[in-house]
Amino acid sequence: MTAPSISYSITVRLELPAVGSGVGRLTAAVEGAGGMVTALDVTASVADRLRIDVTCAASSTEHADDIVGALREIPGVDVHKVSDRTFLMHLGGVIEMASKHPIRNRDDLSLVYTPGVARICRAIVDNPEDARRLTIKRNAIAVVTDGSAVLGLGNIGAAAALPVMEGKAALFKRFADIDAWPLCLDTQDTDEIVRTVAAIAPGFAGINLEDIAAPRCFEIEQRLREILDIPVFHDDQHGTAIVVLAALTNALRVVGKRLPDVDIVMSGAGAAGTAVLRLLLHVGAGTGAGCVVVADVDGVVGGDRADLAGELRWVAEHTNPRGFRGSLREAMRGADVFIGVSAPNLLDGADVEAMADRSIVFALANPDPEIDPVEAGQHAAVVATGRSDHPNQINNVLAFPGVFRGLLDAQGRTVGAHVLEAAARALAGVVADSELNASYVVPSVFHPEVHDRVADAVRRSVLAGHENA
Repeated sequence: MTAPSISYSITVRLELPAVGSGVGRLTAAVEGAGGMVTALDVTASVADRLRIDVTCAASSTEHADDIVGALREIPGVDVHKVSDRTFLMHLGGVIEMASKHPIRNRDDLSLVYTPGVARICRAIVDNPEDARRLTIKRNAIAVVTDGSAVLGLGNIGAAAALPVMEGKAALFKRFADIDAWPLCLDTQDTDEIVRTVAAIAPGFAGINLEDIAAPRCFEIEQRLREILDIPVFHDDQHGTAIVVLAALTNALRVVGKRLPDVDIVMSGAGAAGTAVLRLLLHVGAGTGAGCVVVADVDGVVGGDRADLAGELRWVAEHTNPRGFRGSLREAMRGADVFIGVSAPNLLDGADVEAMADRSIVFALANPDPEIDPVEAGQHAAVVATGRSDHPNQINNVLAFPGVFRGLLDAQGRTVGAHVLEAAARALAGVVADSELNASYVVPSVFHPEVHDRVADAVRRSVLAGHENA
């Protein structure tokens, strides 16, 4: 059974006799059903009865039902109410708009709105740049999706994508004090998406593209960058690339190897994989004794493939210089580094054992990685995943808040490879030499310095004129 997760946390309100070992039986029943008790709160008491809220973690909705069933079977226990904590958290959404100034009387109303606001409008007409100074624009970004590649759920559409975009907006506010607005577009037509984003752009200082499927996301990003004077950042691509480079930088320090000299095998040539590849090549991967090989669902990408087009052709032209042909598993033999941004359960322990000594495995498919991280850890020196229940979580939250904070503060207009590199170097540097080990190559998203240091590095890179490079 999958380990219990806070994502499937429930609170069960029940009553039981106030005497005897009732509370102990509650804990035993939950644990016997494979759950994990995280809190027991007495919410009411009378002479002979207790009302208790039992909060526990399950591994799935069905597992939560099993836990509740086990509690119902305890003699003398009456279950009154079961609350799914995740659904409660999202009830009514997780974000809201709030005014910065109280509107207490007619004077306040006249300043915030008409007639006083007309003076602000005229000022912006006279000097359009004042829109950054006199409106929310300077601190606002749009989080844009078409719902075509949401988490590991696939093409679930605009409405179902909204909770994810709300969560993203909440993270922007929490970690970088940025006002982010979820915009879920009910179209998956590239031209219409580009037109829509361009049309709403005057109200924002940046665009964060999110959960848009490849290859459409590449064209949307490129076209928007060409027509807009504000940064366009596709988090699935650039956020992932930043955190992977930061983690790999530190993992290589752990194993005592150099990026130019290691053989890297990547699984996945979609949005995230291509962006990771571009950034790794930018910082010198494959320029020494090592090389980079990329595999997708049809095997290793090479110049002899008949299906090459668009980004896949670019991948073929910039990787696999030795002309390797074969499967992902065959490519793994002797490799120093594996980076997976693809699909679950592609590899096993024997594949990692066949890698070079002191190998590095980043199995980032989420929620189920390319290989079980525990199995990978039996052979690899450093293992990272996209999961929060294992060490070394490759989490985009480490990157995007600080990146946009730096871009907004510097009034950046685009996002070049040097800016991404600066963010990755800053993130890697948060892990001090005294802290670095095989289970700690990236810091926690709650590390107090993460987002400020990333923001400062991005800001300096933009102000130094590197944003287009």
